[in-house]
Amino acid sequence: MIRLSRKAVLWLAAAGVLAAAGWWVSRSAARAPKPSPYRSAAVDQGPITQVVMANGNLQPVISVTVGSQVSGTVAERLADFNDPVRKGQVLLRLDPTNFQARVSQAKAQLDSAEASLAFARATHERNESLLAQGFIGASQRDQSRRELAAARANVDLARAQLLSAETDLGNSVIRAPVDGVVIKRNVDVGQTVAASFQTPELFQIAKDLREMVIQTNVSEADAGLIQEGQQVRFIVDAFPSREFEGRVQQFRLNASNTQGVVSYTVIVNVANEDGMLKPGMTAQTRIVVAQREKALRLPTAALRFRPDEDELKTRGAAASAPASASSSAAAASAARGGDDDGVLSARRGSYRVFKVYTLDAERRLKAHEVTVGISNTRYTELLSGDLKAGDEVVTRRAAPERKDAP
Repeated sequence: MIRLSRKAVLWLAAAGVLAAAGWWVSRSAARAPKPSPYRSAAVDQGPITQVVMANGNLQPVISVTVGSQVSGTVAERLADFNDPVRKGQVLLRLDPTNFQARVSQAKAQLDSAEASLAFARATHERNESLLAQGFIGASQRDQSRRELAAARANVDLARAQLLSAETDLGNSVIRAPVDGVVIKRNVDVGQTVAASFQTPELFQIAKDLREMVIQTNVSEADAGLIQEGQQVRFIVDAFPSREFEGRVQQFRLNASNTQGVVSYTVIVNVANEDGMLKPGMTAQTRIVVAQREKALRLPTAALRFRPDEDELKTRGAAASAPASASSSAAAASAARGGDDDGVLSARRGSYRVFKVYTLDAERRLKAHEVTVGISNTRYTELLSGDLKAGDEVVTRRAAPERKDAP
């Protein structure tokens, strides 16, 4: 009789346990259901907010560029960046020497013209008297009358030149046209200002930074959703943890076309009482175009899922009652040239009809026709169809298992 050692008995018992465990695992794996080839999400109820995304820059509501009508050298600068200014306040003075000399010259020319006028008037009055007494002829009287008219014209010309010189002297002092804050300065003492061809930009004044605007662009696809008064939420890079609010103030009808892309300018009004927002900041805006507090929500990804022909054949897709009508619509579309992509199958009134898919008890694809309302990247409002809250709709194909996975 063969007698086994205690160690051998333990080894045999362990081998038996491992064999039993392996048999049980393999049997359980054989009985376990195969994983679904699709990923799905449930239809539910909840809020939906539809927004239009756009980027823009913060700007003052009114920004005035201050220039100079005359040329000269800057003699004194009395305003700098960020200085608050009042209307009429002196910002800058040009060297007045040349302008004062022109005023003095114009005054002298006016005095000379007035003296010539007085002499011409006296001569004409004397010739009128001599003509009445018969001492001179009418031609001499007419000559004196012409000289009197020319003297009057010279006086008017001299007065206009004096007014022009005095105006230039006044324009050598640059004043603030509005109340506001200096946000830009392009000149300093000693610099020559040349106003020969175009008005130089010396300062830029923002009238009131407690109220600002965002000038942003939206694509033509979103243009039909924008209306005045809509709420706008935005963030700026300077304060990434804070969200600001505004309102759509204006939708400008002047479209711009950049490399075939059409866009429209939208002006957003923003309150800035605390002064945190600064001109030029980039604002990442979300224009709220529609909201639903409680809606039947469909995962937006379900609208993008489309089974291919092989899946429909091998998995035997079942069509719901309304989907049978879409089959004829799809066939008609194919007859017209096959331009229907299988997602948009028909129309119900003014609403588009989409196909979404569920899985039946045998894991076959089942088509459902639905009409949808507002949407965002995550949810879409379900307006009609035979789906209800709790139904699982297919959103995408499951990722294939890796062969090297344990």
